[in-house]
Amino acid sequence: MFPGGGQPNMQQLLKQAQKMQQDFAKAQQELAETKVNGTAGGGLVEATVTGAGELVALTIAPAAVDPEDTETLADLILAAVRDASQTAQKMQAERMGPLTQGLGGGIPGLPF
Repeated sequence: MFPGGGQPNMQQLLKQAQKMQQDFAKAQQELAETKVNGTAGGGLVEATVTGAGELVALTIAPAAVDPEDTETLADLILAAVRDASQTAQKMQAERMGPLTQGLGGGIPGLPF
């Protein structure tokens, strides 16, 4: 209910919406700047993604490279990227979840 039983204070609602938008933008920027790693094959392949899910680096140990078995290398790369992406998604949920709860539990099309 609104104080005094009247209409909502539009100025107050606009201020709240603006603050939420600023907090959301700040959280998105922090996620874009944060990097997380995922590994596979006991560290033979390491993928680095941003908190927003962008792949920014991939490291492959020479021991993982076998010209006769490129399928295993591809599987290791996929596993490392998935590992890093899952960590990034958890981070997104932790940072963005509290901001999106006021929006009915989430934003359609976004992973949180």
